[in-house]
Amino acid sequence: MRKYCGFLFYIHAKNTLQSRSFGITLLLYNLYLMTKQQIIATFDPSQPGLADATIFGLPFSAEQSEIIIIPVPWEVTVSYGAGASDGPEAVLDASFQVDLNHQDFPELWKLGIYYDEAPEHWKINSNSYKALAQPIIHALEKGEDLNNHPSLLSDLETINKVCRDLHTEVKEKVLFWTKQGKKVVLLGGDHSTPLGYYEALASIHDNFGILHLDAHMDLRIAYEGFTFSHASIMYNALQLPQISKIVQVGIRDFCEQEVEVVQKSNGRVLVNTDADLKAETFAGITWAEQCDAIIATLPQKVCVSFDIDGMYPWYCPNTGTPVPGGFSFEQATYLFNKLAASGKDIIGFDLVEVAPGENDDWDGNVGARMLFHMCGMLAKNSGMNVGQKISFQRK
Repeated sequence: MRKYCGFLFYIHAKNTLQSRSFGITLLLYNLYLMTKQQIIATFDPSQPGLADATIFGLPFSAEQSEIIIIPVPWEVTVSYGAGASDGPEAVLDASFQVDLNHQDFPELWKLGIYYDEAPEHWKINSNSYKALAQPIIHALEKGEDLNNHPSLLSDLETINKVCRDLHTEVKEKVLFWTKQGKKVVLLGGDHSTPLGYYEALASIHDNFGILHLDAHMDLRIAYEGFTFSHASIMYNALQLPQISKIVQVGIRDFCEQEVEVVQKSNGRVLVNTDADLKAETFAGITWAEQCDAIIATLPQKVCVSFDIDGMYPWYCPNTGTPVPGGFSFEQATYLFNKLAASGKDIIGFDLVEVAPGENDDWDGNVGARMLFHMCGMLAKNSGMNVGQKISFQRK
């Protein structure tokens, strides 16, 4: 467990976005005077992380970091439990408790992972337009026809435009960093948030697949009238011709329309339901064998999309749409390690639907640790030096 600390030149500020930015500015003023190797030589990863530094308490600037995390605090179309827009900040806050000496990737921290703060208007718009969306959702839940409510139809059109604008801005941010040679990942927010990320990847790569871990298919067509609903992200991804395959894992909640989308995809969408995977396990097939089979169905280039509710609900009790069943933290990381070593090219990943509880930081804690592991997966697969796996005497 790592707590907070600071250097002598460092002014400790309160834990708010404004003061965090102030603290980072002061910290980076000093760090810019040092080379990256000098920073690594003077930074002790066994000591507490820097309180208002970037994510995981790391001492690097964006320019010195190999991996850039783009947080997207957004949940306009939330249809059940709320809180995903607070996920990025919850993960960031919890990240300072993550020990950097990861068993699989002990030198990952030296590469640098930087948290690129979201524009303020993203969270403001999320709150404003989520409130605007609620009457639309309530009307549909009562069986009403929106055509009888011109004002709601107008609001729906406005919301769809604002969501489209967000995805355009996300795409621009992703491309800004990729043009500088950075590996870029997205941290949601609800599951609608990665669309602009996929669009950016599609502008770079002609053919890639998505390894989609989730409790839900997310293949609804404009769910509740929202073109960019969290429940429609994979349907929207299918509209990008560069995405040649979506391989879903852990699915255990879906509707008739989504089944039709899968069946009409001509093999473009492959589904590994939780029930099917568990039945194979009960029959003696190992998770290692299942992982190999899943990875074999992916194209050469892969983006990972991880909705935290793919795991057992006790890992993410406050996520928006929890479903009984799922897989463990260790099963997910095992699959990611297998993918990293498979010879496939991982071109990015997103982690979404982490929602903090009111009285604890458990969801953020789990999200932060998964994020760190996934950064290791991406770095190792990209040929970066993450160190040798740490082995211990067991007998």
